[in-house]
Amino acid sequence: MATEKQQDNWIKEGHGQGYLKNYKPWVTVRDFGSKGRSHRVYGHTTKRTHHLLSDLELATFLLLDWNPSVIDIREQFPLPLQTTTQIAEQAQITHPRVRNALQIMSSDFYIDHKDSKQPNFVLQTKYVADLEDMRTIEKLELERRYWESTKIPWYILTEKDIPATVLHNIKWLYPAMRESTIPVYEKLNEYIQKFTQYPHLTLIELSKKVDQAYDLELGSSLSEIRELLAQRYFIFDITKDYKKLKLSEITLGDIEVWEEIRHVSNQ
Repeated sequence: MATEKQQDNWIKEGHGQGYLKNYKPWVTVRDFGSKGRSHRVYGHTTKRTHHLLSDLELATFLLLDWNPSVIDIREQFPLPLQTTTQIAEQAQITHPRVRNALQIMSSDFYIDHKDSKQPNFVLQTKYVADLEDMRTIEKLELERRYWESTKIPWYILTEKDIPATVLHNIKWLYPAMRESTIPVYEKLNEYIQKFTQYPHLTLIELSKKVDQAYDLELGSSLSEIRELLAQRYFIFDITKDYKKLKLSEITLGDIEVWEEIRHVSNQ
């Protein structure tokens, strides 16, 4: 927790302000030292490093960053102190403070979304066990009332809300969500033919078959396919375990992207 002077300095430094790569989270991993399971992770949506203060925050972030409808993710988003103190007084709830210094509260994620009907929403992550603590409930109530006053939807997300298979798939794909390191058009053509030729095989079975046929290091073709999947040149049902995925369940991604790749390759 921060002193009043530290919080004033954070405000002057622009913490909790900005968008996309220019956003500065209110608190960072550095502020929490080595305590807890904190993570610094690069965001492909925002093109910056995100500061996540728990494994649950990390899991939530990976889901958000994978979602193509999400256009900005601002973690550790601060709430205006004057407003939250007023809400606390009205609700007769003790406002968070440390050594007589009122603490600026924050929400875990403020999300900008492509959906015009709901362009913004807020997520607060909490482990189920934490929801049994009365003080935690009180602070969540302050947060809920604040966002209710802004008309911006606010949700609590627990570990039970995150499908294990989806998270497993995204963790596998995530390292490959970068600029292509392979000749995309050539590889797309190659794997489209193989997916059509062997629809009954699983992704893993085809990868082993290709590696053996071309005397490649084991895992080489799987790495190429992972990159094509991660960048959505190919798509599949993310709720299905990629290790059990059949080739017939993989389809070509956005046709406009495909046409653009083909156009560029012919230049």
